Amino acid sequence: MALGVSCGSSTGPDLAERANVSPPAVGGAAGTEEARKEDEAELACNAEDSMETKELNVSIGAEHPVPSMTSTSMQHDNKRLPLKYGELIVLGYNGSLTNGDKGRRRSRFALFQRPKANSVSPSTVHFGNTPQAAMAVSSKRLHSVSYTLSRTETVVVEYDHDAGADMFQIGRSTENPIDFVVTDVSASAGGSDEPTVQSTISRFACRVVCQRTEGNSARIFAAGFDSSKNIFLGEKAEKWKTASGQMDGLTTNGILVMHPTNSFSSESLPGPWREISVCGKVYTLRETRSALFKGQLVANETNLLRDGSLIDLCGATLLWRTAEGLKNAPTASGLEALRQKMNATRPQCPVGLNTLAFPSFSRYRGQGPVSKDTTEDNRPWVYLVCGHVHGRHDWGVGSRGDRARECPMCRTVGPYVALSMGREASGCVDASTPMYAFSPCGHICSEGTARYWARMPLPYGTHGFHAVCPFCSTALGSDPGAGGPFVRLIFQGPLD
Repeated sequence: MALGVSCGSSTGPDLAERANVSPPAVGGAAGTEEARKEDEAELACNAEDSMETKELNVSIGAEHPVPSMTSTSMQHDNKRLPLKYGELIVLGYNGSLTNGDKGRRRSRFALFQRPKANSVSPSTVHFGNTPQAAMAVSSKRLHSVSYTLSRTETVVVEYDHDAGADMFQIGRSTENPIDFVVTDVSASAGGSDEPTVQSTISRFACRVVCQRTEGNSARIFAAGFDSSKNIFLGEKAEKWKTASGQMDGLTTNGILVMHPTNSFSSESLPGPWREISVCGKVYTLRETRSALFKGQLVANETNLLRDGSLIDLCGATLLWRTAEGLKNAPTASGLEALRQKMNATRPQCPVGLNTLAFPSFSRYRGQGPVSKDTTEDNRPWVYLVCGHVHGRHDWGVGSRGDRARECPMCRTVGPYVALSMGREASGCVDASTPMYAFSPCGHICSEGTARYWARMPLPYGTHGFHAVCPFCSTALGSDPGAGGPFVRLIFQGPLD
């Protein structure tokens, strides 16, 4: 494998004040109980995956098999769940894939301690085309990485079983060794979970290794082992011998990582994007994504993932949340409670004077059909330049349609889009009232969440970066007529 726009004062009482909305509790007994139930659900999904594939096929050999994840000890031990390392969330799917999370193809993946360690670490190095090197590559018991230097010279590194760590593999392939199947995310509301014709995500993109005795110990490495337990770096892949004599290399399109400062919070600032090697070393970025020459080694940085770390696979970006960080994170039920409280204020459309309501999470996703508790008439829409919220109406429609509508409240001209709730709780930095909308997609969230993602540049193209909506992957501020990357919502008060 070669490898805020701020707007003027509202025409009525502020929605948050009228709703008397206080952020739902994210800690305490209630939060812990909900987190436990979510973890149980994740384990049940893992159990289904295991039954589909019979076994994960990432065992170290007959003497070190990985037991089925339906093992009784894996599910419960006197009601105790196994150690949770964290979760990987694919940005752009807003809580679930378009057609639902199924098997290993999901919008998020929880990493739990395995029944038995399955990780590996480098050991013997074979230089040249020796019988030992050929045996290491062909053996069904051994893991190995092959570095092809030329048609006549190959370096093979054997990997031995590491009894103190668990390994999880991510990639586009649906073969058994892949624990989390990730496909390219299209830059549209809700994304698409269907494979693209030409995917830029590697079939065996990367692997995450977690120490079994430590909670926050996840480290990322480029490339994953295939069904034959091998990683092949072809002649065209960038590879080299380190100062210590070890071999290392990069995958074709690279695995990029960025660690925001101050963890995952509203005060976080973006850090520099780095590239991770097969051996987990950190390098500056190449000139372009698939350039043949590596960047500079960053000796004072490591491949240890932190709460809020972003991992770019060249086609999809993953958000890493630690188990500790998730304990204080908003929950899906908390966001649903905020939706219900916002609807309880019965905000009105200033033109149609009809009551507006956000659709329920269970029946509404992205730009799809609205649920039975809403219709197109009472779904909230917003003028992205000024932030005034209305229902769907035809007042002020011009030749450019919804791309240039005049707001009847302030006469500002700009895009007019439907509002959607941001449903991926792990992508929210707090549980405050969602009074801001991303532009130009219309997904709503809290002020802290809006400001956080507006200043986080994600890789785009061969060497570009731009901020995106975490719920649909639409580039923020991409519509020149819509103003900034987000806008504060201004609701019309009900007529009593």
